[in-house]
Amino acid sequence: MSGLGASEEEILARISTRRAAPAQLTDRRITMAHGAGGRASAALVEALFLRELDNPQLAGLDDASPVPGAAGLVMTTDAFVVRPLRFPGGGIGELAVHGTVNDLAACGARPLALSAAFVLEEGLATAELAEQVGAMAAAARHCGVPIVAGDTKVVERGRAEGCYVITTGIGRVELTGLAPGGCTQGDALLCSAPIAAHGIAVLTARHELAIDAPIVSDTRSLWPLVEPLVDLAGSIHALRDATRGGVATVLNELAVSSGVEAVVDEAALPVQAAVRGACELLGIDPLYVANEGVLIAAVAAEVADEVLGRWREVPAGEQAVRIGEIERRLAPGRVLVDTAVGGRRILDTLVGDPLPRIC
Repeated sequence: MSGLGASEEEILARISTRRAAPAQLTDRRITMAHGAGGRASAALVEALFLRELDNPQLAGLDDASPVPGAAGLVMTTDAFVVRPLRFPGGGIGELAVHGTVNDLAACGARPLALSAAFVLEEGLATAELAEQVGAMAAAARHCGVPIVAGDTKVVERGRAEGCYVITTGIGRVELTGLAPGGCTQGDALLCSAPIAAHGIAVLTARHELAIDAPIVSDTRSLWPLVEPLVDLAGSIHALRDATRGGVATVLNELAVSSGVEAVVDEAALPVQAAVRGACELLGIDPLYVANEGVLIAAVAAEVADEVLGRWREVPAGEQAVRIGEIERRLAPGRVLVDTAVGGRRILDTLVGDPLPRIC
């Protein structure tokens, strides 16, 4: 830290200490921010659920957790709430499959089976429900994972925005050595696809915004991106699918968990022109917009080009790029962005309830 003054060193140390401090839940009531995937969500999970449920499977805060007594198996569960139920590029049926499959994939696990529970609102058109169940079935077949159990509940009109879906998945770990805290200095940070398309697609559909170029959700399975990396186990240190809170929140989670400092090249971030234009028009940073088909990887620098090459041979990774690296540890847990104008800014975790709210 020879280039820093004492006051700067103290500031960086305070940043690191603050980020590493246990989360505190100070809100007296649940707000929409608690479901946004940012700081409020983390406080809710860590200060309430982890404390009360207290077990080693939950403590890791990974996308999926080991099944006790079943070596190699992991399990995850997720709830899906989206309005409208169908949007350009997909619907809640596809989301419910892909979101759960992708949580398994981010832990290196091949999906084996899913369960699905539907909370249905009185008055929902049966034709609309049939469309979503059909979309779910088609997505499951495409992913090669059967839906083996399910449940339905019906609630009064006005209490479920049409339909909520909860899915649980079980998978078998094939890419070993992954961990949210596995990033090391010198790692390359890779992004599998253009970001922010899903959130903007949902926003434009919900508010019927007129966008010159079509924007469609990127909802899809990420397992085809993970399977080709199995033989690189040990060099692939961490994988995360950037859903709620977007790429910014995922990068912060990796930096905090690993105790490292990440640096992202703003010019390298893949954003489709139409999505970028919509974000600029609406005053939204694409780094905080949710995705449903984007994988972020921290890999050893010597295999970065190999990983990108393999990803680009898969439809889900044709536009994969390197977006940054793990650098020096001046402030462990911090993410920096090298801006297009030559400066650097701190990329913080999502604070508050994002716009647009897409799930």
